[in-house]
Amino acid sequence: MRSTRATAAVARLNQRSAGRHYVMVITSNSLFVLRERVEGVDKEVSEPLALDDFVRFVNAQGPQVVPRVTKNDAAFARQLVKKN
Repeated sequence: MRSTRATAAVARLNQRSAGRHYVMVITSNSLFVLRERVEGVDKEVSEPLALDDFVRFVNAQGPQVVPRVTKNDAAFARQLVKKN
């Protein structure tokens, strides 16, 4: 189904945003809208967007997760740098 990527993006946003609840709405012309549920009322956060734009927008919202870098990852990244 087309909306799987969008649904997963909204689920990740809800995990990152403690105390807030976001929902996704699909319009009749297959565009996606992000809404925040505040005290039982839905407030629109985004305008209707195509799937890729919607996922990009949702991923940019809320607190961002800093990727974990292990010592091995850091050492591998240093090896990839070209030496003159």
